[in-house]
Amino acid sequence: MDAQSPRPKLIERLRAQIADAGAPLREVGCLPFGIDALDARLSGRGLSRSALHEVSAAGSGLVDDAAATLFLAGIAARLSLAGEIIVWAVTRFDLFSPGLEQVGLHPDRTLFVEAREDKDVLAVMEDSVRHGSLAAVVGEVRRADMTATRRLQLAAGERAVPVFLFRRWRRSGACPLTEPSAATTRWRIASAPSAPLGIPGVGTPRWNVELVRQRNGAPFSLIMEGCDATGRLALPAAAPDRAAVAAGTTARAA
Repeated sequence: MDAQSPRPKLIERLRAQIADAGAPLREVGCLPFGIDALDARLSGRGLSRSALHEVSAAGSGLVDDAAATLFLAGIAARLSLAGEIIVWAVTRFDLFSPGLEQVGLHPDRTLFVEAREDKDVLAVMEDSVRHGSLAAVVGEVRRADMTATRRLQLAAGERAVPVFLFRRWRRSGACPLTEPSAATTRWRIASAPSAPLGIPGVGTPRWNVELVRQRNGAPFSLIMEGCDATGRLALPAAAPDRAAVAAGTTARAA
C-alpha cells in the first residue's frame, strides 16, 4: 500500500485517540432492550455483544433515515453508559449532534471518524473492533459485500465488541437489506404516526421497528416509542398502563 495513502494515517490517528490499548477482552453477553415484548422475540433475549448487527431505514426519505439513526444512537448510548468510547465511522458527516445527545449519546463518549469511501469505513470499523477496548463500533456505508460483513462478524466474535452497520440507501426502491450479509440481526426502521401530546403539531415520536432477520429466531415487527434521554425505547401505552409495561407485563387496551 502506498505510504502516502490517507488510510494508514487515518487508522493511526484513530489508534492514537483511543486510550487503554491493553484493555482485556470483555465478557460475552447480550444487551437487552428491557422490554419483554421485544426481548422475548430475540433468540438471545437481547442484542449479542459479540456480533454484527445491521440497520437500515425503511425508505430513502429523511424521516425514516433519522429514525434509523436515532435507533442506532440509542443502542450505542446504552452501551457507553460506563464511560467507554463509541467509534462512529462515516463517509460524510451529516449527523446532528444535538439529536444524538437527546437520546443519550454524548460527544465526550463518541469518536466520529470521517473516511473517504465505504471500503475505508469498513477498514476503520474492523481495526476499531480488533482494538478490543471500545463499547461498540458503528459504521455507515452504502455497499458492503459478504466478505466484508463476514470479516466484521468474525472480528466482533473474537473481541466481544458489538458492531453495527448502518446500510444507507443508494437509490429509491432498492432496500439495502436485500443484499446478502453475515450479520446476526438485520433491522429496518420506519417513522410511525406520533402520539399526540395535547399541543398542536407536537407528539411523542413512534417508530415501526422491524427485525427482518435474526439467527436462530423469527422476524417480527413492533410499533415502539422513540428513544428517551437514556437511549431506551418504550411500548406505546396509556399513562396508567405505562408502569405495567415497564415491568414486562402486557398492558390492556383502554
